[in-house]
Amino acid sequence: MEPDTDQNRTAQHRIPRKRVHGIAITRDVPDLVVLDGSRAHGLGEIRKGRESAHPRLLSLDAHGHILDWISWQDAACLYVRDAVAWTLGDPCLTIHGGYNRHNGAQSVLDLHPIIAARGHARGPGLMPSPALTNAALFARDAYLCLYCGDEFHRQQLTRDHVLPVSRGGRDVWENVVSACFHCNSRKGGRTPQQAGMPLLAVPYRPSWVEHLILSNRHILADQMAFLKSHLPRRNPRAA
Repeated sequence: MEPDTDQNRTAQHRIPRKRVHGIAITRDVPDLVVLDGSRAHGLGEIRKGRESAHPRLLSLDAHGHILDWISWQDAACLYVRDAVAWTLGDPCLTIHGGYNRHNGAQSVLDLHPIIAARGHARGPGLMPSPALTNAALFARDAYLCLYCGDEFHRQQLTRDHVLPVSRGGRDVWENVVSACFHCNSRKGGRTPQQAGMPLLAVPYRPSWVEHLILSNRHILADQMAFLKSHLPRRNPRAA
């Protein structure tokens, strides 16, 4: 259920009795509601009624290795389960939960932009390879056609194989680029050299960190600084 900051609805649901920051949460608890997102760095005002407008939080394992983006709901569960090992950055969202039926105190969670979770571990050399999807490809190429150089909406772009599949080309990051419909049709089943259509950039496989940056348009300042510090030192597109 989406947070509703306008009506502050209190539909009831059942959760086990827990203690959050010393505040007892009873079994009948109103849905968690985002009450304060004004401190989110770089995001501006959080738009009401749209889940996609809320910032995603960056999850790490306890050793500081980057895992993935998580929603504020998943992050709140980590806090409630006492599974947060440490955090980075100033709180970016404040979550208000239920009221203690004995003393009337309301449970409060301050969520941080970067959260290290207990019980998760990933070796420094075990970063996953980003899945090749059209959305990820177009983001990598900044929504540009790498033949004509014009910018297009996602619906106006296609996945073009530099070495055509009919000639043995593979569907891998290093062999695909974003292309507009016109350029893709013009190139056809030829290589860029054969079609006289040189590429404007060399296709490459993004690192996992690059993929995380490309996949999130609402990255907070603390998150971006942390991710940039883990970017590959060498530009993948450099010759």
